[in-house]
Amino acid sequence: MPKPFEYCRPVAQKAVPAGPDWIHEVKYDGYRGRIVREGKDVRLLSKSGLDWTWRFPWIVETAHKIRTSRFAIDGEIVVLDVQGISNFDALHSGRHNEEAQLYAFDLVALDGDDLRDLPLFERKDRLGKLLRGRPEGIFVAPFEQGEIGPSLFEAACRMELEGLVSKHRDRLYRPRTCDWVKVKNRAHPAFLRVMDSF
Repeated sequence: MPKPFEYCRPVAQKAVPAGPDWIHEVKYDGYRGRIVREGKDVRLLSKSGLDWTWRFPWIVETAHKIRTSRFAIDGEIVVLDVQGISNFDALHSGRHNEEAQLYAFDLVALDGDDLRDLPLFERKDRLGKLLRGRPEGIFVAPFEQGEIGPSLFEAACRMELEGLVSKHRDRLYRPRTCDWVKVKNRAHPAFLRVMDSF
């Protein structure tokens, strides 16, 4: 019996980890989501469990085109501008639902197997193979590994991106002991949105 699904959620920190065993991803500004396919049935679920299958058709269509017919992918639903940068306002407006894609950063199930007990680097390897040749609709989150983290964060800020999420390569998918770290660009609109909510 598979474990109930809970999302791993990154914890806000002030500094990006610099150790050799950390994987660093650009933080996209969107809605967290999980795409689940069981044969011909595809569902796109929000972080709170809402069924968004109807809302973001491109993601669902892409999931149907993947050769493997059973999987669950964790990612961020985003609308990208012409420079490939996520635009939260465009997503939130609801006027660009047909353009929304899934920025896929984890594979939690494949061919009936629960992958949450595998280390992150193995899950990412399988995700890359699953989505090979699919640059749009559902695309693999690029990442860098190692001590490059702090300098990568500086580059992300110069590019006016939201920030970075860093994850230890050997960790399992464990929501209650999640060691994912997010460091936000304080000049990005997403940081200001959070400040306004206090």
